[in-house]
Amino acid sequence: MTLTGNLLIIILVLATQYLRSPMYLFLIQLSSCDIILSTSIIPTLLHVTLKNGIPMSVSQCIAQFNFFCFPSVTECLLLTMMSYDRYVAVCKPLHYVTIMNFQFCLSLGVLSWILGFLLALIFSILLSNLTFCNAKYIDHFFCDLVPLVQLSCSDTTVLQTVLFSIAFPETVIETVFIISTYVCIFLAIHRISSTTGRQKAFSTCSSHLAVVCTYYGTLIAIYVFPSGEQSSEINKIVSLMYTVVTPLLNPVIYSLRNQEIKAAVIKVFRNII
Repeated sequence: MTLTGNLLIIILVLATQYLRSPMYLFLIQLSSCDIILSTSIIPTLLHVTLKNGIPMSVSQCIAQFNFFCFPSVTECLLLTMMSYDRYVAVCKPLHYVTIMNFQFCLSLGVLSWILGFLLALIFSILLSNLTFCNAKYIDHFFCDLVPLVQLSCSDTTVLQTVLFSIAFPETVIETVFIISTYVCIFLAIHRISSTTGRQKAFSTCSSHLAVVCTYYGTLIAIYVFPSGEQSSEINKIVSLMYTVVTPLLNPVIYSLRNQEIKAAVIKVFRNII
């Protein structure tokens, strides 16, 4: 269902001429991230559930972490770029075509993928340099960073320092930027006199806001809970939300809240019939 929904979004945007706007160019990249994320996690999750655990080498585990970290970081950056796109669309509509031109949007998208790849590569290299203890069991359904670090016998100060110096500022900057753009958006919507105009303006960013709240909410929740055995079970559930549930819900949120997507789906099915 996740693959079908996200592939449908990508095919619709590429096949429909009037969907080739900056918002939908970011959307197909978001769907691509969800496909990479879900295919790197869900097969292992199903195998672990059916077999009550599976053997995996250290190199395989680090590889899975890399393919999980790469789309996760890229998706956070893309959601930040999309918030700027919605800000320009609502707050500066007359300059939207000039500001959000194809070359600028392409540069933002490429930058998101490059940064996501580099950050995932840095963390994977640091993990590969660790020595792991005799405790060989990860109490998780995939190879996440924290369970891997907990198994290590090496000094993880360098890894934790790099993680804090890169991941923490990135998360704070992205969160503050998204909140700031939506404060400006809500103020601009509030200044619109007609109710119809307010509803139309809000509908342009409601889908993105729903995805941001779902994705960032689950990510932040993992770091809010204290460490411990009880919170470990909670972290598994929350991890399940943003690795499995969110990629499944993203196409549903965008298709149900977006009239253009629904119109494109109807048009395609009519042509097929």
